[in-house]
Amino acid sequence: MGRKAILATCTLNQWAMDFSGNCDRILESIKQAKAGGATYRSGPELEITGYSCGDHFYESDTLLHSWEVLAKLISDPVSTGIIVDVGMPVMHKNVTYNCRVVFLNKKILLIRPKSMLCDSGCYRESRWFTAWSKIRQTEEYFLPKIIQDVCSQKTVLIGDAVIATSDTCIGFEICEELWNPQSTHIPLSLDGVEIISNGSAGYHELRKAHILVDLVKSATAKCGGVYLFSNLRGCDGERNYFHGCSHIAINGQMVGIGKQFSLQDVEVVTAALDLDDVRSYRNNMGSRNVTASSSCAYTRVHVDFALSSDDLFLPPSEPKEWVYHTPEEEISMGPACWLWDYLRRSGRGGFLLPLSGGADSSSSAVIVHSMCSIVCQAIDDGDTAVLQDLRKIIGDPTYKPYNAKELCNQVLVTCYMGTKNSSEETLQRAKDLASQIGSNHMKIQIDTIIDAILTVVMLATGITPKFRAYGGTERENLVLQDVQARIRMVIAYFFAELVLWTKNRTGGLLVLGSSNFEESLTGYLTKYDNSSADVNPIGSISKKDLKSFLKYAMFKFNLPALSEVLDAKPTAELEPLREGKPIQTDEEDLGMTYEELNIYGKLRKPRGCGPYSMFCNLINSWSKTIEVQEVADKVKHFFQTYSENRHKMTVITPAYHAETYSSDDNRNDQRPFLYNVKWDWQFRAIDESVKAYLEKMKESGGNSAELCAIKLN
Repeated sequence: MGRKAILATCTLNQWAMDFSGNCDRILESIKQAKAGGATYRSGPELEITGYSCGDHFYESDTLLHSWEVLAKLISDPVSTGIIVDVGMPVMHKNVTYNCRVVFLNKKILLIRPKSMLCDSGCYRESRWFTAWSKIRQTEEYFLPKIIQDVCSQKTVLIGDAVIATSDTCIGFEICEELWNPQSTHIPLSLDGVEIISNGSAGYHELRKAHILVDLVKSATAKCGGVYLFSNLRGCDGERNYFHGCSHIAINGQMVGIGKQFSLQDVEVVTAALDLDDVRSYRNNMGSRNVTASSSCAYTRVHVDFALSSDDLFLPPSEPKEWVYHTPEEEISMGPACWLWDYLRRSGRGGFLLPLSGGADSSSSAVIVHSMCSIVCQAIDDGDTAVLQDLRKIIGDPTYKPYNAKELCNQVLVTCYMGTKNSSEETLQRAKDLASQIGSNHMKIQIDTIIDAILTVVMLATGITPKFRAYGGTERENLVLQDVQARIRMVIAYFFAELVLWTKNRTGGLLVLGSSNFEESLTGYLTKYDNSSADVNPIGSISKKDLKSFLKYAMFKFNLPALSEVLDAKPTAELEPLREGKPIQTDEEDLGMTYEELNIYGKLRKPRGCGPYSMFCNLINSWSKTIEVQEVADKVKHFFQTYSENRHKMTVITPAYHAETYSSDDNRNDQRPFLYNVKWDWQFRAIDESVKAYLEKMKESGGNSAELCAIKLN
């Protein structure tokens, strides 16, 4: 039992195209890994460039600067005495690959390109990279002169190979290769590879963490071996939040677990592992050994270096249980950490949020308050980098927050933009919540601006539009609502630029949006209204999940004002009040409930249902409570509303990506924005099925058991 090795996997908060910062964080992770006794360090995918460079990967500068950073990493004394593998793009024979580059003591050992690219969800890897298709094959790669000067070597192997040290063998998976049905860890383990390193760029989605954990535990339970999973963390310039969760597993058990949500720029997880445990585990798997005896061999790059020591008294790391966050906790932490990264990297001085007193804007406000709590906790834990970033944001080199409420007053301005159509109830709810979270709150009345616009219309046309309640047409009613909504956007940006100036602080504020997933999906918003903002922390989160989050936050953060928010019916308050009360409600305007919209969204994506298949799905679950014709009408109404308003998604505010069913067409939802809203063919198919269903009902005398067995063709 003398093959005990300490291995390290790293979580880094990298930033796309920030070569200096990325390099510093990689060096810090190597330093921490060595301080923990590690002889091998694995890092996240594309950590040198940052993952979300997008079309910058087409640029020769990006490739050049990647090699320059690598040269700096290799030549730094901290990188000696430890095998390091880093992620970067590499061009070989005029083809760019997403690669791991492995080096030791100023020598590059191997360049291992990614063989399975990810193009699902928000990923578009094959736009910039090509998958390495030469399985178990290598070629000679001629290194650039800057690397030759540092390493005194001209060439290195590139391809599908493994590293053979004097005591073990290291193989590589890169992100998607773990998720693919033909995962590379299987043939690697069958060929005797004992340590598999995975550099990844996995982003957060609600209720997703267990899938990753199950994959790694299953892989190592089935194949045996050590698995090092290294992931990015934070907002590196996109809508996604890379959620850490770096970990180390052996033979089906977790022995090292990193945080999912954190403000740490560098987190290193180490584990002490007895490599003989891998051999014993595999040797007891008879069927596995039969398969392994006939497996094809990988090219081995031999290196005179041992990962393990002869320290008999080094205790192996004990197994650990993964503790999963609830969806409510994920909403509280994921968007909050994402907002922190966006704020500190944008150079702005805080946020401005139009706070209406409804559930959506209240959710955005509470997420900022949660961000302040996380920041305060990080500072209390001694994270000096967070404190330095905060002082830059506040513009005070001596500032230190007392608590989350006091910090919230420094970084969040909320404003209630009321009109004569606004109720006292929403005004009070906004005021109470602002007081409890500590935001700098303002009440702004915008009627005079709206009246001025109506005067312009009257002078130009001789006609003044009227609300429906006062005898106006639907068109008049709509335009009078839209003007209120658009004025709020103008006022929000006006005050976002001025508020800090009034306090003798430099810079401006980021405007926060608060449209939920269902509003984006159906276009239940005015184009260029106050749904238009700089960023939106809740844009892909359903109303159902937001309400659960607010219930959680009410107790977590001691915010009793949220009780009133949760009890209130959602309303835009854009039409005249009746006896001081809103007569308009969101669900009546939509013609759909939020619960129904949540179902439509999941069926549309990721289930991939068009109108007809959505109807076929819903008929089985809804026909016992409502008429078949009503099911058909609901589906048609949803698709008509969706397609009429799809164009609004082209200008939707960038939103935190939290769900696969996000309707954001900038990355996640590649559907057209100009539709034939009649859906002639699809709706006719629904009508024919309804007709067949009703005829069968007539023949059977309405026997429900028989009706449920009818197949809609």
